[in-house]
Amino acid sequence: METRTEHFECAIVGGGLAGLCLAIQLADKDISVVVFEKGKYPFHKVCGEYISMESWPFLESLGLSPGKLALPRIDSLGISSDRGFMLNHHLGMGGFGISRYSLDHQLFEIASRKGVRVVQECRVTDVQRNAGDAFQIRTSRGDFTSKIVCGSYGKYAPQFIHLDEGNAPDADSQNYIGVKYHIKTDFPANRIELHNFNDGYCGISKVDRDWYCLCYLTTARNLIENGKDVKQMEEAVLFQNPFLKHYFKNSDFVNAQPLVISNVQFSKKQTDSNGIFLLGDAAGSITPLCGNGMSMGMRASKLLAGQLILLFNAKQTHESALKNYQRVWNAAFGTRIKAGYHLQKLFGKSRTTDFALKFLDKSPWLTSKLVSITHGEIF
Repeated sequence: METRTEHFECAIVGGGLAGLCLAIQLADKDISVVVFEKGKYPFHKVCGEYISMESWPFLESLGLSPGKLALPRIDSLGISSDRGFMLNHHLGMGGFGISRYSLDHQLFEIASRKGVRVVQECRVTDVQRNAGDAFQIRTSRGDFTSKIVCGSYGKYAPQFIHLDEGNAPDADSQNYIGVKYHIKTDFPANRIELHNFNDGYCGISKVDRDWYCLCYLTTARNLIENGKDVKQMEEAVLFQNPFLKHYFKNSDFVNAQPLVISNVQFSKKQTDSNGIFLLGDAAGSITPLCGNGMSMGMRASKLLAGQLILLFNAKQTHESALKNYQRVWNAAFGTRIKAGYHLQKLFGKSRTTDFALKFLDKSPWLTSKLVSITHGEIF
């Protein structure tokens, strides 16, 4: 029996933060949207789970009410060196904490209520642009067609995405791993801390429930040198920072085993591939030290939604939308990604980090400037 191919105006590969936010905005304009998500909601993701207040009004505009969720408001920052020095600073605009388990699931429910077709436990295997300018999408759950395709698949590009030569991963570039736990501990609800150790740093801050997110980034080399054993690496490397050793030793871990991702690289990638619009980490990711990747993903969804609505209203062509989206994306994020990359170089080395933190401690105006780079304007 012949299976029916479903058609949509917009197809989004990846149902993470950026993809769901984009889908909701398009659905609000009566644009038919399908989202393909390889997982099943709700689920956990490796993420620092801190969101700048710049995103609060945007989330409210989507139909999510963060004010009703009793989320922790975070306005205090601490950064430590493995030599025991702690820089303390007020965060200014600040942010709030919420687990991806909760946030993505709430956005999924909003999208579903607004008519978005969300296909869960689904892998997209191929995307081809037909002569008639429609895209043919092959998935593990059947075939689909769509006028527009957007990639919000995260840090790992699928086979049907072709990265430009200058944006493809460099075999010699540094590979990182990300590790996340949820813990219960004695820690101020209004505070976020970043703790440095050899070739890495770890963040801790409160999220929803009575959980705290403890998430760290380090080089793959650290793991390899410790027999690819996460626990052994933590004791040998992370525990060199006395603050981290305290939190690991004096906290209750919600799950004994952490969530781990590997082959993480930080760079600007590109905003499209063969006519497919890219957003979120698929287009470029900021270093976790800057702590605002989620806000960037949401802002990118708003920028792209604006261009796609013009396209669907026949006020610009597909090619014009690609160019205009690239322009506004670069204006919003180009400097932040470069700044984050250079800022990261100050941290993760014992002597350099300790010196940098002590210098910043005596230069609060400079610390405020660096914090402002990582937090954008309200959108």
